Amino acid sequence: MPVILRVDKVPPSLAEELARDHTLYEYSELSAEDLQTIAGEIQVILASGESKVESSLIEQLPELKLIAVFGVGYDGVDIHAAFSRNIQVTNTPDILTDDVADLGIALMLNVSRRINGAQKFIERGGWLSGTYPPSTKVSGGRLGIVGFGRIGRAVARRAQGFAMRIACFDRNPVNSSEVTYYADLLELAKNSDVLMVCASAGKESQKLINREVLAALGANGILINIARGSVVDEEALVEAITQGTLGGAGLDVFANEPHIPSALFNRDEVVITPHIGSATRATRAAMAKLVIDNITAFYAGEALLTPVPPR
Repeated sequence: MPVILRVDKVPPSLAEELARDHTLYEYSELSAEDLQTIAGEIQVILASGESKVESSLIEQLPELKLIAVFGVGYDGVDIHAAFSRNIQVTNTPDILTDDVADLGIALMLNVSRRINGAQKFIERGGWLSGTYPPSTKVSGGRLGIVGFGRIGRAVARRAQGFAMRIACFDRNPVNSSEVTYYADLLELAKNSDVLMVCASAGKESQKLINREVLAALGANGILINIARGSVVDEEALVEAITQGTLGGAGLDVFANEPHIPSALFNRDEVVITPHIGSATRATRAAMAKLVIDNITAFYAGEALLTPVPPR
């Protein structure tokens, strides 16, 4: 049977489905000698959106032809090393757009209205002797979107339902009667009540949300990150939260997952989730099917469904 090297965790149902017609090896369970023994048989790597597929691994697999990513992000894959050998890369775009955008709106509402904090207030008996302090109004507020791709646009559509004034920053100018485009990220931050990060990860976006951007967002501003942890300077974010120079944060992604700075724990103005943007049953099943369809197409010599364009 064809051999696939799995380099990270994927849903058990996906692994089980592939194992019916392929031999799956788990990279973390192989010794260097084991990998060398089967290296010439491996044509496909199965990775998750958080996987590291570095050039050092790619170079050990002389017959590698495809890296199939379960997720939309592929920043952990050494794209240049892959493309230099004509190795194709696939991901699972579009399918998870709605779920990630939904979570972004949920985090915005939760942080703005202090929903988690209000629940803790009740649980510790606070309502028996007092009232919970007022929170921030969402409807009619100013939403700045960093990265106006599929997910950024989906967020904007949802925010229109709250009559929010929507603006964006993107590497490509945005021409829209409903969204104000800022070529300067600092200016966008200064003119936003909520800054939602939807940008793709990569060298260009590394720590794009830095101290200056957080300072521009200000003590009443809220940061939402549904993109990648690498896009935000996490040290600067923790500093802004603990010093009160940022109003709040809703975070689904982090710089060193699954490790999260403890300074973000147990704060009414911070909501954290464990990278669950695409984690609905329906979407995960659709993502798994697309991965299988791409791998099936590869072995059949057919066109891939969702190839990552060469750079």
